[in-house]
Amino acid sequence: MLKLKQKFDLHRDVVSDILRKEASVCRVKEYSGAVDTRILNIERDGGILYSWKGATGTTRIGKFDSNTKQNKLLYTFDKQVCVSSCSLNKEETLLAVSLAQNTRGEERLKPMSKCLTLLIEIHPINNTKVLKAVDCRVKVQFLHAETDRRSVLESHLLLLTEDGYVDLYHVMLTKQEGYRVVMANPERLLKTAERIVEDFCWLQWDGHTQRVYYLTHSVTHTQDKFLMRCVQFYPNHKCETMLEFPLEFPANLFRTVNFVNLGFDHYHEKSPEQEPLRLKVFTNIIGSMCVCYSQHLKAKQEVSYTVLLVHKDCSKTFRVSLGSEQKATHLHPLFIPIGYHILVYLQDHFLHCINTRQQEIVCHSLFLSGLDVDLGLPSQSADVTVLHSEEESSGSVLDLGSGRIHEAELSPAFLLKILRAPSRCPSSKTDPQRMAALHCLLVYLGNDPNLELKITEWLFDNVNTFDSFDQIQEFILASLYRISYEKSLSLDKVLPYSSVLDKKEVPACLLEVPGVLCTTEQHIEPVFKGKARILQGFWSELQWNTERTQYLDADPNPRYRTSHIQADWDKLRAERRPSSHMNHIEENTKKVLSMVDTWCLGKTHEHTETHT
Repeated sequence: MLKLKQKFDLHRDVVSDILRKEASVCRVKEYSGAVDTRILNIERDGGILYSWKGATGTTRIGKFDSNTKQNKLLYTFDKQVCVSSCSLNKEETLLAVSLAQNTRGEERLKPMSKCLTLLIEIHPINNTKVLKAVDCRVKVQFLHAETDRRSVLESHLLLLTEDGYVDLYHVMLTKQEGYRVVMANPERLLKTAERIVEDFCWLQWDGHTQRVYYLTHSVTHTQDKFLMRCVQFYPNHKCETMLEFPLEFPANLFRTVNFVNLGFDHYHEKSPEQEPLRLKVFTNIIGSMCVCYSQHLKAKQEVSYTVLLVHKDCSKTFRVSLGSEQKATHLHPLFIPIGYHILVYLQDHFLHCINTRQQEIVCHSLFLSGLDVDLGLPSQSADVTVLHSEEESSGSVLDLGSGRIHEAELSPAFLLKILRAPSRCPSSKTDPQRMAALHCLLVYLGNDPNLELKITEWLFDNVNTFDSFDQIQEFILASLYRISYEKSLSLDKVLPYSSVLDKKEVPACLLEVPGVLCTTEQHIEPVFKGKARILQGFWSELQWNTERTQYLDADPNPRYRTSHIQADWDKLRAERRPSSHMNHIEENTKKVLSMVDTWCLGKTHEHTETHT
């Protein structure tokens, strides 16, 4: 289903270089000792921060540059320490590190804090500032805002604590002797802290868009609820709460604070049984926002997950039966964003490719189970972390077990295989899969002439094969839909994306998937906090999408249907008695004209006449 392309290999790109450096330090030809290399964080520019144990009993922190494929030593501790969180500023002059207490031997008996957070100068290494010394986990993350200035003498650091608050530190820098960059007035650093978020139980950092999503528990006289909020950081390092909407969860769901996308803490491990909820937010630059979460069910023969489509003002909850004798080894599925689709993957059980633009019926999504769901990942899904950038049409996954990063794309070859598979199963199972694969090929994978040729060959080889849908109409509609939304995103809910939407009764096999129960809820009620006149980019697109969706939901029948011109066609055909051959031509002409009429919907009169 997925085509994986390896982008990074810890052993190949980092460990081999470390072993050469350690051999040089020890003055040996080859160093054979253990270096215990661990990935700590991935910054916005793709730089990978890691630590390793040196031959002289030290802990070192380095960076792999994904552009130059080079490694750089950033800092060396004079003893072995446990690095639980780490971040590097964009100019590579400051390093923020949180150290977990070493619980081995005599260190455990010393009176010391559970977590020590340091701010370290790199060029030169002559000053270290203690930011926090507390008995809870602390995460650190520098802001990486885009700037046109060549020389930046300020850095901004987020400090996030397990106690449920986020502080923003404004670190002023100064140059000495032309190249030395040091902190200006480090004794006043703590006074610059600005409280950004308070009282959260779950938080996600999105480095590519410089946003913080967090959940806060709100208790009033009438209700007990959770609120999802988003804080946007701007290039001038100002921030603003942009969005808020309620989510319904059990009150005691979060026993500890959960952090997402804030590096990898190798000294704080949680088993799947300790995670009653797994939650993640994905956005796309065109103005879509998906909140995906799964809840732990006591009955392990069933998995429940929800995809909340903020831009569509609805949420869809799926309950998948694993069978009476099957149990999920890992209780939570993996959510992988691939373009306009969200892939929900539970290893050895199922893979659900959900269309986030057209979510009305099953034929717009692809559900696979059994032997077809192997993604080719070497590790268990619990050891895989999803890396996401809304500017990219493909997702990336990090396999922590092997230290490899793979770029994941939908595989055209696999989707074509679904189309061409022999009809051994009843149509109630194969028809929805073929329709979903056809739409995925035509809409998501774009205008590929070679791919369209292969699909056309399949159409010619399977004329009048399927009972539940007309594959020629689906081909025309999906192709026109792709062209239309590339030019006008506002038409995606009006166009007849599938021919089955115009039927009086949609075939039952297209409305359900065996073993999958789906419930849909409307009206998420997102509230935009920013003023409408200053919303830009993603936020303006998201607001436009939600307002348009709410307007169309209020219309009893917003979608254009070919049945609107049925009376005209019946009158035309009644004027003469056509032959069977002419009847066939007219039927095909009817399909084509209805598609053209759909494509012209919403355009100017001059544009409409040109296309007609």
